[in-house]
Order: sequence, then C-alpha cells, then structure tokens
Amino acid sequence: MMRDLVFVTGNANKLKEVKMLLASESLNLTNEPLDLDELQDIDLVAIAKDKCKQAMQILGPGKQVFVEDTALTFDEFNGLPGAYIKWFVKSMGLDKIVQMLDSFTNKNAKAITTIAFADENAKIHIFQGITEGKIVPSRGSLDFGWDSIFEPLITPNLTYAELSKEEKNKISHRAKAFEHFKAYLDSLN
Repeated sequence: MMRDLVFVTGNANKLKEVKMLLASESLNLTNEPLDLDELQDIDLVAIAKDKCKQAMQILGPGKQVFVEDTALTFDEFNGLPGAYIKWFVKSMGLDKIVQMLDSFTNKNAKAITTIAFADENAKIHIFQGITEGKIVPSRGSLDFGWDSIFEPLITPNLTYAELSKEEKNKISHRAKAFEHFKAYLDSLN
C-alpha cells in the first residue's frame, strides 16, 4: 500500500536528507514549505507537537503530515540554545557560538531531532533521536547550519561537516529519529 506523507519544510537540504533517510517504495514523500509559528519553549516535544497541529489545520483533515525540529543543546547551559540554535547561528555566527563556551571546560552538547507525525486520524506520534558530542571550532563545509562546530563522540576529530553525507546519515540525530519513524511506518504495512 502506497502511503502519502507531507513533510513540512522549506529547507531543501533537509528535504534531500530526509528523502534519503525515508527511502521506500511504499512511501510517496512530498513537501509543503509552510510558514509555521514556533512555540517559544525549551520543551522540544511541545514545540514539535504545536507545529504539527498548525500544519494539520492548514493542510486539512485526513492528510498524514510530519514536522521535524532540530535542536543543539549545551550541557553547561542546561539545554540551551536548544530549539533557538538556528537564531543563534543567524544572529551571532558559528565562531561566537563556539566562544560562548570558552570559559567552560565542559564543551559537551547534544544534537536532537524531534519528529511529530500526525496520522490520517490526526493522532500525533513523537519520534526522537539524540547524538552526543561536543562543540569545537568550526571545521569542514559551512553548507548545513551548525554541522561544522559539532563533533559527535562516536567520530572523534571529525565534525558532522567533515563526514560524508552517507557517514553522517548513519550516526546523526536526524538519522536516529527517522530510523524510529521509518520503523513505525513499516509496522503499519
């Protein structure tokens, strides 16, 4: 049975990565670049659920829709910048974000992806993936947000930006969240 899914994103890089992660002959993945309000909260699940509810209202009943929200949390900052990381990158740049941790010995961070999926009955399901790592001076390509300052613990001395797309998709927070999501979708067939 072919399942039609709508991914709410306007980010072409994210869409390309998600298409690789969810590749399946039984899924028809389309996207809608909806402009959704973002709940101001540190609760990543609440933010994703709120976005999913907005998307359902805009797209109408009976559609299977999902949103994905990514956060970068610093252990020293008790979870901040969290979902606000894209605004930190936009207003400060990567070098200043790295400098925020200069006076701390603990540079540990977590990359977290939260997926909120609304099924055809408007029931919301949550899937999350977490990759632990640390914040380092920028290395590698600057194509994808903060990838060049996040060094996963599982790949010491290599930032996300220094890994190939295939290597990153095996270990990333997004890959882990989508692995859970894909397993759920597969269980429905």
